[in-house]
Amino acid sequence: MHVPDWKGPLAEAFDQATDYLAGLPDRPVGPEATAEELHKEFGGPLPEQPHDPRLVVRELAAAAERGLLPSGSGRFFGFVFGGAIPAALAADWLTVAWDQNAGLYAAAPAAAVVEKVAGEWLAELFGLPPTVTAGFVTGAQMANFTALAAARHEVLRRFGWDVERAGLTGAPRIQVLVGAERHDTIDRAVRFLGLGTDNLVPVPVDDQGRMRSDALGAVLAEEAGPAIVCAQVGNVNTGAIDPVGEICDVAHAAGAWVHVDGAFGLWAAVSPRLRPLLAGVERADSWATDAHKWLNVPYDSGLVFCAHPEAHRGAMTVRAGYLIHDDAGERDPLDHNPEFSRRARGFAVYAAIRSLGRTGIVDLVERSCALARRFAERLGADDRVEVLNDVVLNQALVRFLADDDVTRRVVQAVQDEGTCWMSGTTWQGRAAMRISVSNWSTDESDVDRSVDAILGCLTASS
Repeated sequence: MHVPDWKGPLAEAFDQATDYLAGLPDRPVGPEATAEELHKEFGGPLPEQPHDPRLVVRELAAAAERGLLPSGSGRFFGFVFGGAIPAALAADWLTVAWDQNAGLYAAAPAAAVVEKVAGEWLAELFGLPPTVTAGFVTGAQMANFTALAAARHEVLRRFGWDVERAGLTGAPRIQVLVGAERHDTIDRAVRFLGLGTDNLVPVPVDDQGRMRSDALGAVLAEEAGPAIVCAQVGNVNTGAIDPVGEICDVAHAAGAWVHVDGAFGLWAAVSPRLRPLLAGVERADSWATDAHKWLNVPYDSGLVFCAHPEAHRGAMTVRAGYLIHDDAGERDPLDHNPEFSRRARGFAVYAAIRSLGRTGIVDLVERSCALARRFAERLGADDRVEVLNDVVLNQALVRFLADDDVTRRVVQAVQDEGTCWMSGTTWQGRAAMRISVSNWSTDESDVDRSVDAILGCLTASS
Protein backbone atom coordinates (compact mmCIF):
# COMPACT_ATOMS: atom_id res chain seq x y z
CA MET A 1 0.00 0.00 0.00
CA HIS A 2 1.32 3.41 -0.95
CA VAL A 3 1.86 5.57 2.13
CA PRO A 4 1.61 9.27 1.26
CA ASP A 5 3.36 12.09 3.06
CA TRP A 6 0.61 13.38 5.32
CA LYS A 7 2.82 15.50 7.54
CA GLY A 8 4.11 17.80 4.82
CA PRO A 9 0.82 19.22 3.51
CA LEU A 10 -0.94 19.00 6.89
CA ALA A 11 1.90 20.83 8.63
CA GLU A 12 1.72 23.52 5.95
CA ALA A 13 -2.06 23.76 6.41
CA PHE A 14 -1.61 24.01 10.18
CA ASP A 15 0.92 26.81 9.85
CA GLN A 16 -1.21 28.71 7.33
CA ALA A 17 -4.39 28.28 9.40
CA THR A 18 -2.88 29.29 12.73
CA ASP A 19 -1.18 32.31 11.16
CA TYR A 20 -4.54 33.37 9.71
CA LEU A 21 -6.39 32.89 13.00
CA ALA A 22 -3.72 34.64 15.04
CA GLY A 23 -3.91 37.59 12.67
CA LEU A 24 -7.68 38.06 12.84
CA PRO A 25 -7.67 40.73 15.60
CA ASP A 26 -5.48 43.03 13.47
CA ARG A 27 -6.71 42.09 10.02
CA PRO A 28 -8.97 44.46 8.06
CA VAL A 29 -12.48 43.03 8.20
CA GLY A 30 -13.24 42.65 4.51
CA PRO A 31 -11.80 41.10 1.36
CA GLU A 32 -9.00 43.10 -0.23
CA ALA A 33 -8.84 41.60 -3.73
CA THR A 34 -11.12 42.28 -6.67
CA ALA A 35 -12.80 39.49 -8.58
CA GLU A 36 -10.43 40.16 -11.48
CA GLU A 37 -7.42 39.78 -9.21
CA LEU A 38 -8.75 36.54 -7.74
CA HIS A 39 -9.38 35.08 -11.18
CA LYS A 40 -5.78 35.93 -12.03
CA GLU A 41 -4.49 34.28 -8.82
CA PHE A 42 -6.48 31.06 -9.25
CA GLY A 43 -6.56 30.91 -13.03
CA GLY A 44 -4.27 29.44 -15.61
CA PRO A 45 -4.25 26.31 -17.74
CA LEU A 46 -5.39 22.95 -16.42
CA PRO A 47 -2.42 21.33 -14.64
CA GLU A 48 -1.01 18.43 -16.63
CA GLN A 49 1.49 17.02 -14.13
CA PRO A 50 1.37 16.30 -10.37
CA HIS A 51 2.54 19.01 -7.99
CA ASP A 52 4.09 18.72 -4.55
CA PRO A 53 1.14 18.62 -2.07
CA ARG A 54 2.81 20.93 0.44
CA LEU A 55 3.51 23.48 -2.28
CA VAL A 56 -0.10 23.18 -3.51
CA VAL A 57 -1.38 24.04 -0.02
CA ARG A 58 1.03 26.95 0.33
CA GLU A 59 0.11 28.40 -3.06
CA LEU A 60 -3.61 27.91 -2.39
CA ALA A 61 -3.33 29.88 0.84
CA ALA A 62 -1.39 32.63 -0.89
CA ALA A 63 -3.92 32.88 -3.72
CA ALA A 64 -6.89 32.99 -1.35
CA GLU A 65 -5.37 35.36 1.22
CA ARG A 66 -6.61 38.69 -0.15
CA GLY A 67 -9.99 37.27 -1.18
CA LEU A 68 -11.02 36.01 2.24
CA LEU A 69 -13.87 37.65 4.16
CA PRO A 70 -12.68 37.40 7.79
CA SER A 71 -16.04 36.38 9.21
CA GLY A 72 -14.28 34.85 12.23
CA SER A 73 -13.19 38.30 13.36
CA GLY A 74 -14.63 39.76 16.52
CA ARG A 75 -15.58 42.82 14.47
CA PHE A 76 -17.54 40.98 11.80
CA PHE A 77 -21.22 41.83 12.27
CA GLY A 78 -22.77 40.73 8.98
CA PHE A 79 -25.21 37.93 8.19
CA VAL A 80 -25.23 36.37 11.71
CA PHE A 81 -22.31 34.18 10.68
CA GLY A 82 -20.75 33.57 14.09
CA GLY A 83 -17.18 32.29 14.23
CA ALA A 84 -15.57 29.04 15.32
CA ILE A 85 -14.50 28.33 18.89
CA PRO A 86 -11.18 26.46 19.17
CA ALA A 87 -12.55 23.07 20.26
CA ALA A 88 -15.14 23.02 17.47
CA LEU A 89 -12.58 24.01 14.84
CA ALA A 90 -10.18 21.33 16.03
CA ALA A 91 -12.95 18.73 16.02
CA ASP A 92 -13.82 19.77 12.49
CA TRP A 93 -10.22 19.17 11.42
CA LEU A 94 -10.47 15.67 12.89
CA THR A 95 -13.78 15.20 11.07
CA VAL A 96 -12.08 15.90 7.75
CA ALA A 97 -9.15 13.60 8.60
CA TRP A 98 -11.45 10.77 9.67
CA ASP A 99 -13.46 11.26 6.45
CA GLN A 100 -16.54 9.43 7.68
CA ASN A 101 -19.63 9.12 5.50
CA ALA A 102 -22.23 9.84 8.17
CA GLY A 103 -25.31 8.65 6.30
CA LEU A 104 -25.49 5.20 7.92
CA TYR A 105 -24.60 3.84 11.35
CA ALA A 106 -22.86 0.94 9.62
CA ALA A 107 -20.60 3.33 7.69
CA ALA A 108 -19.81 5.65 10.60
CA PRO A 109 -20.78 4.28 14.03
CA ALA A 110 -19.07 7.01 16.08
CA ALA A 111 -20.57 9.76 13.92
CA ALA A 112 -24.07 8.33 14.24
CA VAL A 113 -23.84 7.99 18.01
CA VAL A 114 -22.33 11.45 18.55
CA GLU A 115 -25.18 12.99 16.53
CA LYS A 116 -27.72 11.23 18.70
CA VAL A 117 -26.02 12.40 21.91
CA ALA A 118 -25.48 15.97 20.67
CA GLY A 119 -29.07 16.11 19.43
CA GLU A 120 -30.35 15.10 22.86
CA TRP A 121 -28.13 17.70 24.56
CA LEU A 122 -29.40 20.39 22.20
CA ALA A 123 -33.04 19.46 22.79
CA GLU A 124 -32.41 19.80 26.53
CA LEU A 125 -30.68 23.16 26.06
CA PHE A 126 -33.57 24.49 23.98
CA GLY A 127 -36.20 23.08 26.36
CA LEU A 128 -37.74 20.90 23.65
CA PRO A 129 -39.55 17.63 24.43
CA PRO A 130 -37.05 14.83 25.10
CA THR A 131 -38.73 12.66 22.44
CA VAL A 132 -37.89 14.97 19.53
CA THR A 133 -35.84 13.61 16.66
CA ALA A 134 -32.87 15.57 15.33
CA GLY A 135 -31.24 15.87 11.94
CA PHE A 136 -27.87 17.44 11.12
CA VAL A 137 -28.02 19.30 7.80
CA THR A 138 -26.11 22.00 5.95
CA GLY A 139 -27.84 25.09 7.33
CA ALA A 140 -31.17 26.73 8.07
CA GLN A 141 -32.26 26.36 4.45
CA MET A 142 -32.14 22.58 4.58
CA ALA A 143 -33.36 22.52 8.17
CA ASN A 144 -36.48 24.40 7.09
CA PHE A 145 -36.81 22.14 4.06
CA THR A 146 -36.58 18.98 6.16
CA ALA A 147 -39.02 20.21 8.79
CA LEU A 148 -41.54 21.33 6.17
CA ALA A 149 -41.19 17.97 4.40
CA ALA A 150 -42.19 16.30 7.68
CA ALA A 151 -45.04 18.81 8.01
CA ARG A 152 -46.21 18.10 4.45
CA HIS A 153 -46.17 14.37 5.20
CA GLU A 154 -48.21 14.72 8.38
CA VAL A 155 -50.84 17.30 7.39
CA LEU A 156 -51.65 15.34 4.23
CA ARG A 157 -51.71 12.04 6.16
CA ARG A 158 -54.40 13.52 8.40
CA PHE A 159 -56.46 14.07 5.26
CA GLY A 160 -55.89 10.52 4.04
CA TRP A 161 -53.17 11.30 1.51
CA ASP A 162 -49.79 9.53 1.26
CA VAL A 163 -47.61 12.16 -0.41
CA GLU A 164 -44.49 9.98 -0.55
CA ARG A 165 -46.40 7.36 -2.55
CA ALA A 166 -48.91 9.42 -4.53
CA GLY A 167 -47.08 12.73 -4.92
CA LEU A 168 -48.85 16.07 -4.94
CA THR A 169 -50.96 15.66 -8.06
CA GLY A 170 -54.55 15.51 -6.85
CA ALA A 171 -53.55 16.07 -3.23
CA PRO A 172 -55.50 18.45 -0.98
CA ARG A 173 -54.13 22.00 -1.21
CA ILE A 174 -51.81 22.91 1.67
CA GLN A 175 -51.90 26.45 2.99
CA VAL A 176 -48.55 27.65 4.34
CA LEU A 177 -49.20 30.59 6.64
CA VAL A 178 -46.18 32.83 7.11
CA GLY A 179 -45.39 36.17 8.68
CA ALA A 180 -45.11 39.05 6.25
CA GLU A 181 -41.49 39.51 7.46
CA ARG A 182 -40.42 35.85 7.23
CA HIS A 183 -36.99 34.76 6.02
CA ASP A 184 -36.63 33.87 2.35
CA THR A 185 -35.50 30.32 3.18
CA ILE A 186 -39.14 29.50 3.96
CA ASP A 187 -40.28 30.53 0.49
CA ARG A 188 -37.41 28.60 -1.08
CA ALA A 189 -38.19 25.46 0.92
CA VAL A 190 -41.83 25.69 -0.16
CA ARG A 191 -40.65 25.84 -3.78
CA PHE A 192 -38.34 22.85 -3.33
CA LEU A 193 -41.18 20.83 -1.82
CA GLY A 194 -43.52 21.50 -4.73
CA LEU A 195 -46.03 23.32 -2.56
CA GLY A 196 -45.74 26.48 -4.64
CA THR A 197 -45.33 30.05 -3.46
CA ASP A 198 -48.91 30.79 -4.59
CA ASN A 199 -49.95 28.77 -1.54
CA LEU A 200 -48.05 31.02 0.86
CA VAL A 201 -50.52 33.04 2.90
CA PRO A 202 -48.88 36.12 4.49
CA VAL A 203 -50.07 37.01 7.97
CA PRO A 204 -49.83 40.66 9.13
CA VAL A 205 -47.02 41.58 11.52
CA ASP A 206 -46.40 44.37 14.01
CA ASP A 207 -43.87 47.19 13.63
CA GLN A 208 -41.00 44.89 14.72
CA GLY A 209 -41.91 42.10 12.31
CA ARG A 210 -43.69 39.80 14.79
CA MET A 211 -46.59 37.76 13.46
CA ARG A 212 -49.91 38.87 14.96
CA SER A 213 -51.61 35.83 16.46
CA ASP A 214 -55.04 37.49 16.24
CA ALA A 215 -54.54 37.98 12.51
CA LEU A 216 -53.40 34.35 12.19
CA GLY A 217 -56.68 33.14 13.66
CA ALA A 218 -58.65 35.20 11.17
CA VAL A 219 -56.64 33.85 8.22
CA LEU A 220 -56.94 30.23 9.40
CA ALA A 221 -60.70 30.60 9.76
CA GLU A 222 -61.11 31.60 6.11
CA GLU A 223 -60.33 28.20 4.60
CA ALA A 224 -60.44 24.60 5.81
CA GLY A 225 -57.87 22.01 4.77
CA PRO A 226 -54.28 21.05 5.53
CA ALA A 227 -52.27 23.95 6.94
CA ILE A 228 -48.73 24.65 8.07
CA VAL A 229 -47.92 27.75 10.13
CA CYS A 230 -44.34 29.04 10.06
CA ALA A 231 -43.41 31.08 13.11
CA GLN A 232 -40.15 33.01 13.37
CA VAL A 233 -37.84 33.22 16.36
CA GLY A 234 -35.40 35.98 15.50
CA ASN A 235 -36.31 38.31 12.65
CA VAL A 236 -33.26 38.68 10.44
CA ASN A 237 -33.39 42.48 10.67
CA THR A 238 -34.81 43.30 14.10
CA GLY A 239 -34.30 40.07 16.05
CA ALA A 240 -38.00 40.17 16.98
CA ILE A 241 -39.61 36.93 18.17
CA ASP A 242 -43.09 35.83 17.15
CA PRO A 243 -45.49 35.02 20.02
CA VAL A 244 -44.93 31.31 19.52
CA GLY A 245 -47.13 30.10 22.38
CA GLU A 246 -50.12 32.09 21.12
CA ILE A 247 -49.43 30.90 17.57
CA CYS A 248 -49.39 27.28 18.75
CA ASP A 249 -52.72 27.77 20.55
CA VAL A 250 -54.40 29.23 17.48
CA ALA A 251 -52.81 26.89 14.93
CA HIS A 252 -53.28 23.66 16.85
CA ALA A 253 -56.91 24.49 17.51
CA ALA A 254 -57.33 24.60 13.72
CA GLY A 255 -55.40 21.34 13.22
CA ALA A 256 -52.37 23.06 11.70
CA TRP A 257 -48.72 22.11 12.06
CA VAL A 258 -46.45 24.77 13.62
CA HIS A 259 -42.89 25.07 12.38
CA VAL A 260 -40.41 27.43 14.05
CA ASP A 261 -37.70 29.03 11.95
CA GLY A 262 -35.16 29.78 14.68
CA ALA A 263 -31.99 30.04 12.62
CA PHE A 264 -30.27 32.12 15.28
CA GLY A 265 -33.05 33.11 17.67
CA LEU A 266 -33.77 29.61 19.00
CA TRP A 267 -30.46 29.85 20.87
CA ALA A 268 -32.06 32.47 23.11
CA ALA A 269 -33.99 29.60 24.68
CA VAL A 270 -30.82 28.51 26.52
CA SER A 271 -30.82 31.73 28.57
CA PRO A 272 -33.00 31.94 31.70
CA ARG A 273 -33.20 35.70 31.13
CA LEU A 274 -34.25 35.46 27.48
CA ARG A 275 -36.32 32.27 27.64
CA PRO A 276 -39.58 34.11 28.49
CA LEU A 277 -39.41 35.77 25.05
CA LEU A 278 -39.90 32.29 23.55
CA ALA A 279 -42.72 31.18 25.84
CA GLY A 280 -44.48 28.16 24.37
CA VAL A 281 -41.81 27.37 21.78
CA GLU A 282 -41.62 23.79 23.08
CA ARG A 283 -45.23 23.22 21.92
CA ALA A 284 -44.39 23.60 18.23
CA ASP A 285 -44.16 20.61 15.90
CA SER A 286 -40.76 21.28 14.32
CA TRP A 287 -37.81 23.63 14.70
CA ALA A 288 -34.89 24.75 12.54
CA THR A 289 -31.67 26.42 13.68
CA ASP A 290 -27.95 26.77 12.91
CA ALA A 291 -25.05 25.69 15.06
CA HIS A 292 -22.69 27.76 12.90
CA LYS A 293 -24.46 30.87 14.09
CA TRP A 294 -24.64 31.28 17.86
CA LEU A 295 -22.92 28.03 18.89
CA ASN A 296 -19.94 29.16 16.77
CA VAL A 297 -19.01 25.90 15.07
CA PRO A 298 -17.49 25.85 11.56
CA TYR A 299 -19.63 25.67 8.46
CA ASP A 300 -21.73 23.75 7.68
CA SER A 301 -23.95 22.84 10.61
CA GLY A 302 -27.72 23.23 10.40
CA LEU A 303 -30.10 21.47 12.78
CA VAL A 304 -33.68 20.31 12.47
CA PHE A 305 -35.86 18.93 15.27
CA CYS A 306 -39.25 17.27 15.00
CA ALA A 307 -41.81 16.45 17.68
CA HIS A 308 -43.34 13.71 15.51
CA PRO A 309 -40.73 11.01 14.85
CA GLU A 310 -43.00 9.07 12.49
CA ALA A 311 -43.53 12.11 10.30
CA HIS A 312 -39.82 12.96 10.34
CA ARG A 313 -38.81 9.45 9.30
CA GLY A 314 -41.73 9.13 6.93
CA ALA A 315 -40.59 12.15 4.96
CA MET A 316 -36.87 11.31 4.93
CA THR A 317 -36.21 7.58 5.30
CA VAL A 318 -35.03 5.32 2.51
CA ARG A 319 -34.30 1.62 2.26
CA ALA A 320 -32.15 -0.18 -0.31
CA GLY A 321 -30.91 -3.73 -0.61
CA TYR A 322 -27.26 -2.76 -0.85
CA LEU A 323 -27.34 -0.60 2.28
CA ILE A 324 -26.85 -1.96 5.78
CA HIS A 325 -29.64 -0.74 8.02
CA ASP A 326 -29.56 -1.29 11.76
CA ASP A 327 -33.37 -1.36 12.09
CA ALA A 328 -33.34 -2.94 15.56
CA GLY A 329 -30.64 -0.78 17.11
CA GLU A 330 -28.84 2.47 16.40
CA ARG A 331 -30.34 5.23 14.28
CA ASP A 332 -29.27 5.82 10.70
CA PRO A 333 -28.77 9.59 10.24
CA LEU A 334 -30.21 9.46 6.70
CA ASP A 335 -33.61 8.73 8.27
CA HIS A 336 -33.64 12.33 9.53
CA ASN A 337 -32.12 14.41 6.73
CA PRO A 338 -32.30 14.51 2.93
CA GLU A 339 -28.72 13.40 2.25
CA PHE A 340 -27.14 10.02 1.58
CA SER A 341 -23.43 10.87 1.58
CA ARG A 342 -22.59 13.59 4.07
CA ARG A 343 -19.87 14.82 6.38
CA ALA A 344 -20.01 13.97 10.08
CA ARG A 345 -21.27 17.33 11.34
CA GLY A 346 -21.99 16.09 14.85
CA PHE A 347 -18.36 15.96 16.03
CA ALA A 348 -17.88 19.74 15.96
CA VAL A 349 -21.24 20.36 17.65
CA TYR A 350 -20.43 17.80 20.34
CA ALA A 351 -17.01 19.40 20.93
CA ALA A 352 -18.52 22.89 21.15
CA ILE A 353 -21.08 21.83 23.75
CA ARG A 354 -18.45 19.97 25.80
CA SER A 355 -16.05 22.90 25.56
CA LEU A 356 -18.54 25.61 26.53
CA GLY A 357 -20.95 23.70 28.75
CA ARG A 358 -24.40 25.06 29.46
CA THR A 359 -23.04 28.08 31.35
CA GLY A 360 -20.64 28.98 28.56
CA ILE A 361 -23.39 28.84 25.94
CA VAL A 362 -25.65 30.99 28.10
CA ASP A 363 -22.84 33.51 28.56
CA LEU A 364 -22.12 33.61 24.82
CA VAL A 365 -25.76 34.31 23.98
CA GLU A 366 -26.38 36.86 26.74
CA ARG A 367 -23.08 38.66 26.09
CA SER A 368 -23.89 38.99 22.38
CA CYS A 369 -27.25 40.53 23.23
CA ALA A 370 -25.64 42.95 25.69
CA LEU A 371 -23.12 44.01 23.05
CA ALA A 372 -25.92 44.58 20.51
CA ARG A 373 -27.58 46.87 23.06
CA ARG A 374 -24.25 48.67 23.49
CA PHE A 375 -24.15 49.26 19.72
CA ALA A 376 -27.68 50.69 19.76
CA GLU A 377 -27.04 52.89 22.80
CA ARG A 378 -23.77 54.34 21.54
CA LEU A 379 -24.97 54.90 17.98
CA GLY A 380 -28.36 56.15 19.12
CA ALA A 381 -26.70 58.81 21.26
CA ASP A 382 -25.66 60.55 18.02
CA ASP A 383 -28.54 62.65 16.67
CA ARG A 384 -27.60 61.68 13.10
CA VAL A 385 -28.41 58.02 13.81
CA GLU A 386 -31.85 56.46 14.13
CA VAL A 387 -32.20 53.07 15.84
CA LEU A 388 -35.06 51.27 14.10
CA ASN A 389 -35.62 48.27 16.34
CA ASP A 390 -36.18 47.21 19.91
CA VAL A 391 -32.93 45.37 20.61
CA VAL A 392 -34.31 42.18 22.12
CA LEU A 393 -31.59 39.81 20.90
CA ASN A 394 -28.33 40.30 19.02
CA GLN A 395 -29.58 42.51 16.18
CA ALA A 396 -29.29 46.30 16.01
CA LEU A 397 -30.83 48.08 13.03
CA VAL A 398 -29.89 51.68 12.27
CA ARG A 399 -30.08 54.31 9.55
CA PHE A 400 -28.31 57.62 9.06
CA LEU A 401 -29.67 61.14 8.64
CA ALA A 402 -33.05 59.57 7.81
CA ASP A 403 -31.80 59.25 4.25
CA ASP A 404 -31.55 56.10 2.12
CA ASP A 405 -28.64 57.31 -0.02
CA VAL A 406 -26.60 58.41 2.99
CA THR A 407 -27.31 55.12 4.75
CA ARG A 408 -26.17 53.08 1.75
CA ARG A 409 -23.03 55.21 1.41
CA VAL A 410 -22.18 54.69 5.07
CA VAL A 411 -22.63 50.92 4.80
CA GLN A 412 -20.32 50.82 1.79
CA ALA A 413 -17.80 53.14 3.42
CA VAL A 414 -17.68 50.99 6.56
CA GLN A 415 -17.12 47.85 4.50
CA ASP A 416 -14.35 49.58 2.54
CA GLU A 417 -12.69 51.13 5.62
CA GLY A 418 -12.05 47.72 7.19
CA THR A 419 -12.36 48.25 10.94
CA CYS A 420 -15.57 46.23 10.96
CA TRP A 421 -18.06 44.77 8.50
CA MET A 422 -21.83 45.23 8.56
CA SER A 423 -24.37 44.48 5.86
CA GLY A 424 -26.99 46.75 4.39
CA THR A 425 -30.65 45.82 4.27
CA THR A 426 -34.08 47.21 3.57
CA TRP A 427 -36.55 47.46 6.43
CA GLN A 428 -40.13 48.57 5.86
CA GLY A 429 -39.10 50.17 2.59
CA ARG A 430 -36.14 52.09 4.00
CA ALA A 431 -32.40 51.48 3.68
CA ALA A 432 -30.72 50.42 6.91
CA MET A 433 -27.52 49.01 8.37
CA ARG A 434 -27.94 45.64 10.05
CA ILE A 435 -25.57 44.85 12.92
CA SER A 436 -25.48 41.20 14.05
CA VAL A 437 -23.44 40.27 17.12
CA SER A 438 -22.85 36.53 17.35
CA ASN A 439 -19.09 35.92 17.44
CA TRP A 440 -17.69 34.30 20.59
CA SER A 441 -14.61 36.56 20.54
CA THR A 442 -16.38 39.94 20.30
CA ASP A 443 -15.94 42.19 23.33
CA GLU A 444 -16.78 45.77 24.34
CA SER A 445 -13.62 47.15 22.80
CA ASP A 446 -14.63 45.67 19.43
CA VAL A 447 -18.01 47.40 19.69
CA ASP A 448 -16.53 50.75 20.72
CA ARG A 449 -13.89 50.66 18.01
CA SER A 450 -16.56 49.76 15.44
CA VAL A 451 -18.92 52.53 16.58
CA ASP A 452 -16.12 55.08 16.20
CA ALA A 453 -15.43 53.81 12.68
CA ILE A 454 -19.12 53.96 11.72
CA LEU A 455 -19.51 57.51 12.96
CA GLY A 456 -16.32 58.50 11.18
CA CYS A 457 -17.66 57.09 7.94
CA LEU A 458 -20.94 58.90 8.54
CA THR A 459 -19.12 62.20 8.92
CA ALA A 460 -17.16 61.58 5.73
CA SER A 461 -20.24 60.46 3.77
CA SER A 462 -22.65 63.26 4.71
